Order: sequence, then structure tokens, then C-alpha cells
Amino acid sequence: MRCPYCGNDDTQVKDSRPTEDSGAIRRRRVCNGCGGRFTTFERVQLRDLTVVKKTGRKVPFDREKLARSVNTALRKRSVDPERTERMISGIVRQLESLGDVEVTSDQIGEYVMDGLKGLDDVAFVRFASVYKNFSAADDFRSFLAELAQGQGTLRGDDD
Repeated sequence: MRCPYCGNDDTQVKDSRPTEDSGAIRRRRVCNGCGGRFTTFERVQLRDLTVVKKTGRKVPFDREKLARSVNTALRKRSVDPERTERMISGIVRQLESLGDVEVTSDQIGEYVMDGLKGLDDVAFVRFASVYKNFSAADDFRSFLAELAQGQGTLRGDDD
């Protein structure tokens, strides 16, 4: 593992333990070059996933891109970061357990929508507006009307 301070590749693990969600391993490291200490979080990756975009282009799956998308939808929302991390880890596990090395961007979007629906209604609608390419206020109204028909009302709307 490369040292974030000096770039040296010669680092040593001093402590290693699983994270609370068991989705990663937390390692305390020390650089043998500069003596800097830092923490890494390492995840077990069952297989290298490839994302098939709507255009047909194929790109490697990037967990960090998924996390950025989710966190953008959750911006300024009071959702516990641990719950967010568990949701993202759950999505990655679902994708890895599909049994195929190729997943479509649509599959990922649906998993994210399902996860956000249970996490935060506003983030769910925010993500849906980008994922479903809303272009006008009527798109929001139609989406919210469909949502209300399918599950009653959004949490907090029935006051």
C-alpha cells in the first residue's frame, strides 16, 4: 500500500480488524520510509464487475462512483453515514451475487432506488430525477403520483 504522505510503497500493517458492518477490514499502517501512520479500509471483492452503459459501452465497476452518486442524492440530509455505507455495501454484494461479471447501469440504478426508498424519501426522489432523466416539473408530479398510488403516501406526507 502506498504511503499518502511520501508515496513510498514500503508500508507495514500494525493493526487489522473488521469494520462494524464486516464489509471491510480496517488496517493501521506505518510507512517504513517517512514513519507516517495512516488507516486503510480494504474490501473483499468477489469478482471484477463490468458495467454495461445504455450506449453499450463497457466500463469497470467503480464502488466510489456509486458512493458519490448516493452521497450526492443524500447531500444535506440527516442520514447516518453508517446506514449509507451499509446500503452501498449491500448493493455491491447484490451485484456480485448476480452470478454474472457484467451488470447494466439500469440494474445498478434500480438497486440504488430501492435502497434510497428505504433510507430517505427526498434522496430517493433526487436520485430518481437524474436516473429517470426528469426534464420538467410535470415529470416530478407524475413520479410522485405513481409513488403515492403504489405505496400510499411518502413518509411524512400524511401529517
